[in-house]
Amino acid sequence: MAKVVDSELVGVFAARMREERLRLEISQEELAHRADLDRTYISGCERRLRNPSLVSVERIANALGIPAGGDLLNSSE
Repeated sequence: MAKVVDSELVGVFAARMREERLRLEISQEELAHRADLDRTYISGCERRLRNPSLVSVERIANALGIPAGGDLLNSSE
């Protein structure tokens, strides 16, 4: 069984990423295509099974149409 990444920042990123993807009504596969990443990588990020690199965070943010350094790393609470 895969281990969840124990990082508050990774947790915030995962939640915001999923929230934005659902708001845009796109699938993990579509987000992966837009970000030029694999769908299983996107899934792992959303489930906190991956610790995404800064390059991946930037690609995902761009694919979601939001600033990489701002909204994606801030909690929506």
